[in-house]
Amino acid sequence: MNTAVKLGSYVLGLAVVFGGALGVGKAVGPVATPPAEDHAAMVAPRASAGHGEHATEQVKDDTPGGLQVSEYGYTLNPLTTSIKPGEPAEFRFTVTGPAGKPVTDYQVEHDKKLHLIVASRDLKTFQHVHPEMAPDGVWSVKLTLPKAGPYRAFADFAPAGGIGLTLGADLAVGGDYQPEALPEESRTATVDGYEVTLDGDLAPGRSSKLTLKVSKDGEPVTDLQPYLGAYGHLVALRARDLAYLHVHPDGEPGDGKTEPGPEIVFYAEVPSTGDYRLFLDFQHQGKVRTADFTVGAGAQPQVPTSEPTPTPTGHNDDGHSH
Repeated sequence: MNTAVKLGSYVLGLAVVFGGALGVGKAVGPVATPPAEDHAAMVAPRASAGHGEHATEQVKDDTPGGLQVSEYGYTLNPLTTSIKPGEPAEFRFTVTGPAGKPVTDYQVEHDKKLHLIVASRDLKTFQHVHPEMAPDGVWSVKLTLPKAGPYRAFADFAPAGGIGLTLGADLAVGGDYQPEALPEESRTATVDGYEVTLDGDLAPGRSSKLTLKVSKDGEPVTDLQPYLGAYGHLVALRARDLAYLHVHPDGEPGDGKTEPGPEIVFYAEVPSTGDYRLFLDFQHQGKVRTADFTVGAGAQPQVPTSEPTPTPTGHNDDGHSH
């Protein structure tokens, strides 16, 4: 799994009093239609068939994760009906499959069967937690959401035999709510005595290298501890709609080349210009900490001209890209 950036500002424009109910999952984008096959046996689709095969399986589209409550027949279903600001609550949910029953068989991704991300719509609050699943497929985790307002929950998982999915559902915490402005663009974050700096720029439509460097008391931290199969885990959220973007770490602990700090390298690809929020989880001295950044993505890469490029005389151009 994975993100891991400047997420565009949320267009909330509201100052409302939310009721005490926790909203059920709501599709923020179009809901994908699962393939017309035997849904009782279907799992999330794999990649399309290769040369010489009949490609009957559906290929996962490039819509950013988290914008849909349902995708390929899988649906995120919040079961908890009430959360109060600042009070611990048992948040319960299921992921139902194409047959309409809770999924109970998952692949392990980044050391866990399912990752749950909860973020406030103004992106000031972020939590990355790992629920426990009961035999009946009901997940549960203790959540304390600090303030009233709208939140988005993201379930990041891969059903057994299928591809990875990220489903999102809206949550509401009751009370008076005044949306806050998106934090200013930042390349340095301070958390619990640690300073984390971010180097690298986001370029829409292509992979960008992001290097995060961790220090404490002015000294580089060179003994980071593995967390979720890496020395850091990065989540990127786009501010306009909270699109959830996978960010991939470069290397892993024990591979003989990846050092335990002070630098953690990721590769991220954002789909559009705008503001993004980045949240880095890292572990040191037995505790996981989260550093957050606001980063802007620049202009879209220039689209190549559609006019054919003259081929030099004598060169046999077969049209293949190498």
